[in-house]
Amino acid sequence: MSLKNKVGIVTGASQGIGESIALELAREQAEVILVDVQKDKLEKVVDKIEKSGGKAAAFSVDVSRFDLVEETVKAILEKFQKIDFVVNNAGITRDNLLMRMTEDEWDAVMAVNLKGVFNFSKAVIRHMISNRSGRIVNLASVVGLMGNAGQTNYSASKAGVVGLTKSLAREVAARGITVNAIAPGYIATAMTDALSEDIKKMFVDIIPMKRFGTPEEVAYVVKFLVSDEAAYITGQVISINGGMLM
Repeated sequence: MSLKNKVGIVTGASQGIGESIALELAREQAEVILVDVQKDKLEKVVDKIEKSGGKAAAFSVDVSRFDLVEETVKAILEKFQKIDFVVNNAGITRDNLLMRMTEDEWDAVMAVNLKGVFNFSKAVIRHMISNRSGRIVNLASVVGLMGNAGQTNYSASKAGVVGLTKSLAREVAARGITVNAIAPGYIATAMTDALSEDIKKMFVDIIPMKRFGTPEEVAYVVKFLVSDEAAYITGQVISINGGMLM
């Protein structure tokens, strides 16, 4: 499954799942544009890709700002002439019980997790429509499908990503553009590494496969969805959760 001559954007690519997605797509010979607010970390990922023989570039962008996203997409098109795919992975958490949650905690999560998907999708969609080709993959979450106490903001944002994905897929399917979502469960990242052993055990106990997933296992599915082989798959939410939610 080669992505040779493909150019694509991965947001939230400085670490964790986003970094793994960028590395995997680069291994398949895609030219990967990495987007994040953490410029130093982005440059390290670009360096890692280039040292392994791949091609990558970095743009430090706040995905919640449409004006900045639009400028970035214009700059990418000027430099690379095309955008074949976008992986909307950027996301943050501001966990709290709803009765204690501040308006800022709600707004910050919605701005990055949901509006960020809107911003990049809107910024690239005219180009993809003109080309009658394109792939958009949005990172949702298992908690956007089942909910989770203490994460009303995060769960609502990811549920919104699912609705956006399905609606946009219907709008652009006739133009050869696919729009899909991935809903990871508990994935082994720096975020889960910080959990106590008791909390990790509690989570593992509710996962039929009795382990966390890996960022690479998410990246493999993204790789398929942005490929030509996935041309007839659109409007779908693919769960990667070890059977936690069926």
